[in-house]
Amino acid sequence: MTWAEFHAESEKFASAAELAAKHGDVAAAHDLYRQAADAEVRALVALDVKKARTLGITAVSAVALSYKAHEFTQAERLAHKWLATDLLPAFSVEQIQTLLQMMWNDVVREKAGVKFTGGEVLVSVKGGETVTGGAPLELIVRKVEEVRNIFYRTAEMLLAVPHRKRGPASAEIQETFRPWLFQAAPGSYQFAVCVQEPPQMELFPKAKIEAEKVAAKFIEIVKASIEDPEGALPEVVPDPDYRKTFLRMTRNLAPTGDDFGRLEIRPSTSPTARPIVLLPAAREAIGQTLRKQAPTAPPGAPQHDEVQLTGVLRGLQLDKDWIEVTVEGHTVRITGAGDQVDDVLGPMVNRRVIVDAYRTKPGKMVLRDIKPAG
Repeated sequence: MTWAEFHAESEKFASAAELAAKHGDVAAAHDLYRQAADAEVRALVALDVKKARTLGITAVSAVALSYKAHEFTQAERLAHKWLATDLLPAFSVEQIQTLLQMMWNDVVREKAGVKFTGGEVLVSVKGGETVTGGAPLELIVRKVEEVRNIFYRTAEMLLAVPHRKRGPASAEIQETFRPWLFQAAPGSYQFAVCVQEPPQMELFPKAKIEAEKVAAKFIEIVKASIEDPEGALPEVVPDPDYRKTFLRMTRNLAPTGDDFGRLEIRPSTSPTARPIVLLPAAREAIGQTLRKQAPTAPPGAPQHDEVQLTGVLRGLQLDKDWIEVTVEGHTVRITGAGDQVDDVLGPMVNRRVIVDAYRTKPGKMVLRDIKPAG
C-alpha cells in the first residue's frame, strides 16, 4: 500500500474515534485512535523521506494519534525517534515537542491524583525580551493573571452570573473553576492552563457541565474579540456588559511591541491547529471598537478638548467614579471611571497607562478610555 492509502485509512479510524468520543464511549475512542496511529506509522514507512513537509505533517499526526489513544509510551518513543533525525521541518519539531510536554503533564496529573476537565489552553509569549524557555518574571506573572481573570469571567458568563464590576471573582467561582498552570514545551515562553474538575456544589448544580466548556469558550471569546469584535463577538457574548469587559481584557492581553511582540493561544486538543495570534495591531483594532462605545463629549465640551495622557496609574476609587494618574510628577484626577471593572484596571495600578479623556474645563477631565502603555 502507498502513503496515500495508509493515510486515508488513518483518517477513517480517526474520524470514527472522534465520533465515539462525542458519544462518550472513551474505550472505543482510544482503540480507534490506536488503529489510526498504527496506520499513520505505516504511512510514514511508505513515504519518501525527501518529501520533508509531508513527512513532518505525518510524523506529528502519528504522535498525536498515539497520544489521543493514551498510548503514551508508544507516542514518546515515536516522538524521540523522529526528533533524533534531521529530516523534520522546524514546524513539526515544535509541534512534536509540544505533544511530548502535554504527555508528561498528563502523567504528572495522574500521579497527583487531581482530575481536570477536558481541554487545555496553550499560551505562547514570543519576541521582545523573551527567549527560548524564558521571559521576564513580571511579564509572565501579568499574562498569567490576565488569562486567569478571563477564565473566571468566562465561567461566570456560562453560569449566567450577573456581570461583576467590583472585587474579584467570588470564592465559590474560584474554588469551582480552579485553573492550574503547567509548563509547556520550550519555544519562546509557553505555559498551559487547564481547569480542575469541580467538586459537586449545590450553589452551581451545572458547574461540572459548564467547566468542560470553559477552555473552548475562552478561545472562542478571544478569537472573536480579535477577528470580528463587532460581528462575531455579539453572537459569542450576547450580554453587552460582559462583551465590553472581554474586549478590554483581550486588549490588555495583547502585546504593545515593547516587552514582547506576539502572543499565541491554541487548544491543546489540536496542537497542529492554526493558533489565535495577538499582535500589537490587535490592541489598536479593539481600541477602535471600544472608542465607539465610549462616552461622547459632555454637553458644551468642544471637540478640541479631547486629550491623551501617558503616566502611572496610582490610585482609583471606582465607586466614587475617579482614577488618579501621575503625569510628569503631577497627579491628575480623572472622573467618569464608574463604568470600569476592578479586574481590568487592577493589574494596571502602579504601571504606565495611556488615558484618553475629555477636558471639560481647566483641571477637570472625564475618562473615555484607559489601557496599559507597555
